Amino acid sequence: MSNKEMDVAKGVDLKRYMGRWYEIACFPSRFQPSDGTNTRATYTLRDDGIVGVLNETWSGGKRSYIEGTAYKADPNSDEAKLKVKFYVPPFLPIFPVVGDYWILHLDRDYQYALIGQPSRNYLWVLCRQPHLDDEIYNQLVEKAKEEGYDVSKLHKTPQSDTPPEQEGPQDTKGIWWIKSLFGK
Repeated sequence: MSNKEMDVAKGVDLKRYMGRWYEIACFPSRFQPSDGTNTRATYTLRDDGIVGVLNETWSGGKRSYIEGTAYKADPNSDEAKLKVKFYVPPFLPIFPVVGDYWILHLDRDYQYALIGQPSRNYLWVLCRQPHLDDEIYNQLVEKAKEEGYDVSKLHKTPQSDTPPEQEGPQDTKGIWWIKSLFGK
């Protein structure tokens, strides 16, 4: 674990960042099914400047999802440090869970990104396409290592060549959150 101050992207154009991102790799977390495939995030900028977040994954052929919001941690900073908020469990929105979403690296064409947060317990490699060139992936892993992450924990997310369309057979909403709390 590094105490080094993390290098965060600056001057990110949130409008350009919006849209769909595919999860190429991540640190496994209890918030996601361990057998999740085709995991992706879709970001939508609302008129009030808040970002709508839709995270989806497929497990056992069924689509699981959770919706939340994101906003700049400090509106006056040009650093890409966002806060994300989800309600747990999603079908009973009483307990907001707020986390950090720091864009550590973003290419100039907004095609791939490295996302982390200050505790270094969470890490995501995202891409606009379901597959990322190995050379670029390795550069992002190297960047994460430089920022003090234990990259041996990175787990590649299986992605289909033809990602599922919007809807699929639906998991009972929120069940994966309950399962995740019990480590199933």
